[in-house]
Amino acid sequence: MSQLIETNDQSCVPNGLVRQLILQWREDPGATYRGWFLWEERLKNFRSIRRGIAQVVSEIEQGTFGVTYRNSSLETVVHSIAEQRQIFRGADHAFLWKPKLRIPDIYEDAANQRAFGQLLANCACCDTADAIINHIHAIDRRKIKGLGPAVANLLYFLHPTLIPPFNTAIVKGYNALANANVKLGSWPHFLAMRSGVIEFNDRYRDLLSNDLGAIGGFLFDVGSGRYPVPPQTTDASSVTDWNARLLIARAEAESLNKQSLSNQESDRTHTEVQAWLRDLGKSLGFSVWIAANDRGRLYQNAPLSKGCLDQLPPGLVTCPGADAIRLIDVLWIDEANQSVAAAFEVEHTTSIYSGIVRMLDLALNGDSLHATAGLFLVAPDAREGDVRAQLQRPAFSRIGDLDIAYLPYGELARHRDAIARFGSGLKGIKAIASPLGRT
Repeated sequence: MSQLIETNDQSCVPNGLVRQLILQWREDPGATYRGWFLWEERLKNFRSIRRGIAQVVSEIEQGTFGVTYRNSSLETVVHSIAEQRQIFRGADHAFLWKPKLRIPDIYEDAANQRAFGQLLANCACCDTADAIINHIHAIDRRKIKGLGPAVANLLYFLHPTLIPPFNTAIVKGYNALANANVKLGSWPHFLAMRSGVIEFNDRYRDLLSNDLGAIGGFLFDVGSGRYPVPPQTTDASSVTDWNARLLIARAEAESLNKQSLSNQESDRTHTEVQAWLRDLGKSLGFSVWIAANDRGRLYQNAPLSKGCLDQLPPGLVTCPGADAIRLIDVLWIDEANQSVAAAFEVEHTTSIYSGIVRMLDLALNGDSLHATAGLFLVAPDAREGDVRAQLQRPAFSRIGDLDIAYLPYGELARHRDAIARFGSGLKGIKAIASPLGRT
């Protein structure tokens, strides 16, 4: 990366071009900056993914993880990462069992499995880059077949300011910008790239973030071919040619942004359903809490949290899992006893996994009042199969003990007005929902 950020007269123009490229990337609605990094659901996923990693570690330590990837706790957490927009699509490929190659060799080899679990446990407990790097060197010395830097995508969610995301497109983008030759399957190459990424991030920090997901997203978009790479020379013809290609890339991006518009529509629909639940809860006499990171979203030109609680009841603020509970999309609060009467997670296109984890944080915090609350996964009618499939995973074995149900958009849209006018308590909402106990 030093070739890119030298401070002599020959390199000031390339640095200026990189700034120009980053600025265009930040303004591009279909790029990872607006489409993923600034996506509010991204932050919601951190706790649930960390909790999933902790479960993987616990099962490996207890010897209950098993010898397969399918239906394991690792598949659950990696799938929740892969479901996120753009940058992590395909993140599960590196962990899928390849029987002919017998990789990654952490399923059949018990010692390798324990070493993998120890890596995750050690990295979860440390808070310095040097400690993480030492643990990476330790796993690399074992030479476990097929277990390479794809694991960094798990480590990123443990330490987003210390470990960048990692995939083929990110490596391509880094190699193109740094004129480097980083290899995909090598931990030493990953660590070298990490140093270069941090150096790059420090140089352009005013346009990026302490969270290395931002620079990871930028490299991903460059490596995916969304933008032409700035020239390494400063002659006028090279710069002119690059600017011309950048204009073409901008025009092509406008057509690609149809998907971004679709994502924005998904967010609008998510907000609309939250507003339905907000208004219905008020009509039934409940106080309403809107997820902390959704409070400022506009619905019909007013903040989604207008007329709702400014703070959670004291018992929820201090309970275990409070950070996750405050991110549940909608809570109906019984003011008489300051408890949750019903909780709603709206899963339009996002990972169902994260919503279920937040529900568990609410229900299993040790207070029986919360365990008796009505819990609802609210999703499009066509997603019922996805919801039920997720709940059959071993990671959610406690679901059968809870009052949790699937509430389809269609039923809510058709009956919410009648429930608001004639209903009381949770009777009406439960009548249009389908129980989700394990079968």
